[in-house]
Amino acid sequence: MAKQSWSATGRRKRSVAQVTITGGTGNIVINGVDVNDYMPYATLVMDLKQPLVLTNNENKFDITVNVKGGGFSGQTGAIRLGITRALLLYDANTDQSSEDAYRKRLKVAGFVTRDPRVKERKKPGLKKARRAPQFSKR
Repeated sequence: MAKQSWSATGRRKRSVAQVTITGGTGNIVINGVDVNDYMPYATLVMDLKQPLVLTNNENKFDITVNVKGGGFSGQTGAIRLGITRALLLYDANTDQSSEDAYRKRLKVAGFVTRDPRVKERKKPGLKKARRAPQFSKR
């Protein structure tokens, strides 16, 4: 019998992460590479582990991630949202009105809500989205 797993998708800026959690020892693999080798900064690794730390599941799950698009910061946000959604699927059978429900803790911390901010498109006649060319009087 195969191990039970929970999959979810997270998005942030231009990044999309497909996250799968299975029972294990706390290994995190991103695109076939260990998380500490993939992410250039330790703060990004801490950031994507926040839902696991908040729910006391740091060493309970093995996490496999396929992520594409965007930069490291956007990818970290996408992975964090994917982990959060997968944890919510894992915890779906428990009573959601209790204080130890994952959804309540994750919602208060702000991890359940997708961050909608994306880069604004460039407009014609401007150098960037809002940056106008420098004015020259003569």
